Amino acid sequence: MNNVLLIDFGSTYTKITAVDVEQEQVLGTARGITTVETDIMDGLNQALAALTAKTGKLEFEKVLACSSAAGGLKMIAVGLVPEMTAEAAKRAALGAGAKVLKVFTHELNEYEIEEIAGLKPDIILLAGGTDGGNQKVILHNARMLAELGLDVPVVVAGNKSVAPAVVKILSEKLSVVRPTENVMPKLDELNIEPARAVIRDIFLKRITEAKGLNRANKMVDRMVMPTPAAVLRAAELLSQGAGKEPGLGDLMVVDIGGATTDVYSIAKGDPTVGGVNLKGLAEPFGKRTVEGDLGMRYSAGALLKAAGAELIAEFAGVTEAEAEAYVLKVEADIDHLPQTEAEARIEIAMGKACVRLGADRHVGHLITYFTPMGSSFVQHGKDLTKVTAVIGTGGVIVNNPEPEEILKGILFDEADPLVLKPKEARFPIDKEYIMSAMGLLGEEYPQIAVRMMKKYIVTK
Repeated sequence: MNNVLLIDFGSTYTKITAVDVEQEQVLGTARGITTVETDIMDGLNQALAALTAKTGKLEFEKVLACSSAAGGLKMIAVGLVPEMTAEAAKRAALGAGAKVLKVFTHELNEYEIEEIAGLKPDIILLAGGTDGGNQKVILHNARMLAELGLDVPVVVAGNKSVAPAVVKILSEKLSVVRPTENVMPKLDELNIEPARAVIRDIFLKRITEAKGLNRANKMVDRMVMPTPAAVLRAAELLSQGAGKEPGLGDLMVVDIGGATTDVYSIAKGDPTVGGVNLKGLAEPFGKRTVEGDLGMRYSAGALLKAAGAELIAEFAGVTEAEAEAYVLKVEADIDHLPQTEAEARIEIAMGKACVRLGADRHVGHLITYFTPMGSSFVQHGKDLTKVTAVIGTGGVIVNNPEPEEILKGILFDEADPLVLKPKEARFPIDKEYIMSAMGLLGEEYPQIAVRMMKKYIVTK
């Protein structure tokens, strides 16, 4: 028996993928309605029944799972200054697969502590100060968080010189306080992997109980990671390869959902044009950004505000009034699907707007500086102009007859040449919806996961 079952406990659906690792074949996929409030097993059993109807009864050697149920892994990041340690903390949280509710900077005050308590995060990441640098702020913030009134796990990833004192302050009031390496040990130097690992570990040990996922423990061999972290892992494997199986090289992934648009890039992103200097915080090789105002249903109204009716109408070839009316219709009725040709075009246009704005925020930008010697350029973020593979996943892409048209929103715009998006790209589609599953599979069978993604995630 060489079958593996891969489970994604999502906020809306529990999705399962059955894989024969010996034949490197997807045996079948299915889904059921996620039921965190009652019994997480209800949705899983629905999905298993649907799978069995397709494939017949299967036995599994291993069962691995990831989850974004009940809103996913919700985190607060706290740091010293917005563009430095706070940003480093945010990137560590995003890379771990979390949804960052808010980032707080400088010394926390009473109002902010009340706000954090009201947000009810699953984990707090506390950073601040380079090693040997500022100690005052992180000590103050530790004292404030100790009085939060919620027993929330805290990951301490700041100035190592004062980390023991910070841990001691927090441990007097909180049950779980985990120190790890500083997310920014030196100025402009990122070190986010240790914090990512600790965040995932806390998720596995504690958050699965809070979400009710421990009810599935009798069946699941291992709850591996949050779903977005599984997608990031899959993207890294597909880009870099594993063992003797080569990867595709630099790539991007766009995942459009009802509430958010996630953009991933696996690339160093150094300048591709001579005479351009890098400035600002270093970028992680594997980067994830999440846009909570870019979604196809729950966040449709926010998308309308962010993109503007004019852009959506231009993409769809309809009037602004028609575009606005449809967007508000789907926000009010999240189950509504396009009924006319015009509505179908607006649906594509909404997806394309999500891609464009999500990519604009993810990629690097050039800033022009004028000097006595003439103009020069400074690059902030990643130059992704040379990326040639952009993988599409998420409901609107997987289920749309024109997914490539949606993904074209990621391409470089001559009218805005300072935004460093891909200039030419092919658009492989995750038609079987297996990226998170392959991220899970890659933890046990990395080479097989790479080969299966090459086999199943292809250009239409």
